[in-house]
Amino acid sequence: MQSGGAEGSPGAGQTRRGRASGNAPPAGICSGALDFPGGDPIRILMPSLSPTMEEGNIVKWLKKEGEAVSAGDALCEIETDKAVVTLDASDDGILAKIVVEEGSKNIRLGSLIGLIVEEGEDWKHVEIPKDVGPPPPVSKPSELRPSPEPQISIPVKKEHIPGTLRFRLSPAARNILEKHSLDASQGTATGPRGIFTKEDALKLVQLKQMGKIPESRPTPTPAATPTAPSPLQATAGPSYPRPVIPPVSTPGQPNAVGTFTEIPASNIRRVIAKRLTESKSTVPHAYATADCDLGAVLKVRQDLVKDDIKVSVNDFIIKAAAVTLKQMPDVNVSWDGEGPKQLPFIDISVAVATDKGLLTPIIKDAAAKGIQEIADSVKALSKKARDGKLLPEEYQGGSFSISNLGMFGIDEFTAVINPPQACILAVGRFRPVLKLTEDEEGNAKLQQRQLITVTMSSDSRVVDDELATRFLKSFKANLENPIRLA
Repeated sequence: MQSGGAEGSPGAGQTRRGRASGNAPPAGICSGALDFPGGDPIRILMPSLSPTMEEGNIVKWLKKEGEAVSAGDALCEIETDKAVVTLDASDDGILAKIVVEEGSKNIRLGSLIGLIVEEGEDWKHVEIPKDVGPPPPVSKPSELRPSPEPQISIPVKKEHIPGTLRFRLSPAARNILEKHSLDASQGTATGPRGIFTKEDALKLVQLKQMGKIPESRPTPTPAATPTAPSPLQATAGPSYPRPVIPPVSTPGQPNAVGTFTEIPASNIRRVIAKRLTESKSTVPHAYATADCDLGAVLKVRQDLVKDDIKVSVNDFIIKAAAVTLKQMPDVNVSWDGEGPKQLPFIDISVAVATDKGLLTPIIKDAAAKGIQEIADSVKALSKKARDGKLLPEEYQGGSFSISNLGMFGIDEFTAVINPPQACILAVGRFRPVLKLTEDEEGNAKLQQRQLITVTMSSDSRVVDDELATRFLKSFKANLENPIRLA
């Protein structure tokens, strides 16, 4: 099992920070995260700061109520589904009201989180608007709705005429332009990130008073009533951060009906899924890997076959792990939620794949058993596991687990710890490898070795990296010298 992420995204335990203008959420959400409808307080709304964001968390307010705010000042930190982003003010004023306190979670997009008033206004008696709820949710992914037809009527605030330049307006600038019947395209935006500021609007007013700008705002030439928008017209509209056609899968929502076949899960698979999820989310996994030379083990195995004693390489691995645990009892431990517990028994859980899921029958007191006795126990318990006839005492408990995928051609892998156990050993296939060695006379020569890769996953709360390293070193020595297993 490998861990990774999309390129550029923060890894586990990391937080990426960015900045976003309060008046510049992604296109298609609204004209701005701050809205100033004629003389009312400026509304600070929860903006959309990533394409997959549905809700946000207020991490921290960086301004206090009654504190002066300038354009570009950081208002608060918002945690999205990917990062922590700073929301900036787009105009001057006073932070009059913090509607959503810091630490609040799962705030829907478009929800009111604060209010700003212009300088000189009484910020202490500002009233929270009644319509503070978030906008209605977007249509479900399974519902396909055509894009609305373009409006023909004379300008409203959100109108965009093809071929004209669109500006992001600060609330105060929008109010001034509406009052004097001016259009932002008649001036130049000088604010941060291309925002058309209040100063830009006042400059336009001065130019109009000097007679350098026409008295009325230019109006678009009415076009014929469209019958049905063509694909070309559809592409000429405003761009959106999400596709018009809903994806098959949307984060946080079930797949669209008809795009999947539901597979009934057995109770065993449900329990396995629950335990694996709990293990990966609550147990701090650490990993250590070593290569072991199986030359001596394969030779002993061949000698046993001549005496009609059939054992597998996995039987030697079980015995080597049990002997090493006896030598190093500090690894033969468990974590029960309160602290580490050293176990008086050495019971090895062996992973067995079945049609119903992965089961782990137990080889009890494995350190005291011989190789042939371990082989007989593994065969009997594996058959009972596949037949669904294991007794609870035959698979519950254990102090150490082994999972072997070598018979499937897997070179190496990492396994998930089976709580409350502290360790699991993942075993790959043995493979021929050429290694440079020296003969008795000291001459270098290439010699073929049969190597096997083992990876131990350990609970770092009880088995730290140094202890895990020493365990693998001892395990390797025991496995490569089968005489130690007697």
